[in-house]
Amino acid sequence: MKWTKFTLKTTTEAVDLISSMLDEIGIEGIEIEDNVPLSDADTKGMFIDILPELPPDDGTAKVSFYVEDLSNLENIIHQVNAGLDEIAEFVNVGERTLSVSETEDKDWINNWKQYFKPFTVDDILIKPTWETIPEEHKDKLLIQIDPGTAFGTGMHETTQLCIRQLRKYVNADSEIIDVGTGSGILGIAALKLGAKSVFGTDLDENAIVAVGENLESNNIPADRFHVVQGNIIDDKNIQDQAGYECYDIAVANILAPVIIMLQGEICKHIKHGGMFITSGIINTKEQDVKDAMNANPELEIVETTYQGDWVSITARRK
Repeated sequence: MKWTKFTLKTTTEAVDLISSMLDEIGIEGIEIEDNVPLSDADTKGMFIDILPELPPDDGTAKVSFYVEDLSNLENIIHQVNAGLDEIAEFVNVGERTLSVSETEDKDWINNWKQYFKPFTVDDILIKPTWETIPEEHKDKLLIQIDPGTAFGTGMHETTQLCIRQLRKYVNADSEIIDVGTGSGILGIAALKLGAKSVFGTDLDENAIVAVGENLESNNIPADRFHVVQGNIIDDKNIQDQAGYECYDIAVANILAPVIIMLQGEICKHIKHGGMFITSGIINTKEQDVKDAMNANPELEIVETTYQGDWVSITARRK
């Protein structure tokens, strides 16, 4: 099925009114493009490897909507233009030019799966649940993952850096805390490598479902990996649920600014001598993270590893 896409060039100040107008005339689902930076409220509950470098916000925006049945197109365009005339009395609607293109109807929720294929991290095979095990990798340690709508296929360099560090430090007695657990891939990797149990936190409620499903796919009992929704940095309830000075390893594959905030809190939850494995750090932010850790009297950096433009920093609690 093909859809006709209409893209209106307007201004950021008019976007909300235009969105409401389109909804009122029966157009469901719109796409907004602008260069307005995301606020803390916008990014709450999101895991983003690194926020994109946006060009300067020039006040322009694009609002796109899709039409399947073109039999009533003339009336739709008339209503859109009439609505724009009304909105223009209150705010600047900009160019209000309307361009037209055609797009295929796709399953946007699942379309990404075609790009997620089995791959290896040294002697570990990470495989989407819907793929078969390649013959040449049947001797490798298997992790099966379906991230669903949570973050974490394992393909990103930062995840692979963390997995390699977990292999170095996990043993049969290891208790793990996984901050920003996403799909649960790092916690599941730790359990596959022999860890005793994992406690995970994530801002996204989808992580709880994803972890449960991925534990089942990997034949791991649910009681070995407990996940809660919340922010361990500033939520006392989450901090208490995690417990204090009880983890041998903390792992956090999140943004550098979040790691900088986390390093002050996480020491309360790691045992003396325990390890803090971090990644999600773009190389331009490496020194910022190191400066924060070096300023923390509880932490000692023991290792820095690299893959592509990404950095993993591992520290020990003194």
